[in-house]
Amino acid sequence: MSILERGFKSWGERFSEGLRKELGLDITDPLDLDKLAAFAGCRVMTPHDIPGMTAEHLQQLTLRDSSGWSAVTVCVGDQAVIIHNPTHSVGRQASNIAHEIAHVLLQHEPTRIVMSHDGTLVMRSFDAKQEEEANWLAWCILLPREAVMSALRRRMSVEQIAAHFGVSVTLVRFRIQKTGAQVHMKRTSGQSS
Repeated sequence: MSILERGFKSWGERFSEGLRKELGLDITDPLDLDKLAAFAGCRVMTPHDIPGMTAEHLQQLTLRDSSGWSAVTVCVGDQAVIIHNPTHSVGRQASNIAHEIAHVLLQHEPTRIVMSHDGTLVMRSFDAKQEEEANWLAWCILLPREAVMSALRRRMSVEQIAAHFGVSVTLVRFRIQKTGAQVHMKRTSGQSS
């Protein structure tokens, strides 16, 4: 069951269209994540870019436990710094980064993290509603409903849509289903015949 407030999904679609206009992008253009990050005042990095990162920590994050994390945003002074996992697929990285930028755009309260006595990090708070909002907005920004509709009208395959927008096939299928794009296309094509 969704915990999003009524109207949030529609708002997310409208917001993504307005954001694309602000970035000088057409609805059918792939999103430039660097441009989006700069617009949101974020810096995007991987563990390799972090000064002082030891080889042991890099191995832990990118080899031994590469499937254990996706991305995190930390504040350095007044700037949000997104550190993402470069070992994920290109489509997954796009989703990870867009998710973190969505948190910034939505001005979400950061999760509190504390250091335990044994030196491990422990998440102290988790807001499921904020996570769901960030997911929905990120997915709208990466692949707006109108972009899905346009791609389906052009008879692009799920794989072609994913490649064009730099997202995963899983995200394309999700957006086709959740936006009702395919149902809408069938209805409108049935009316014209």
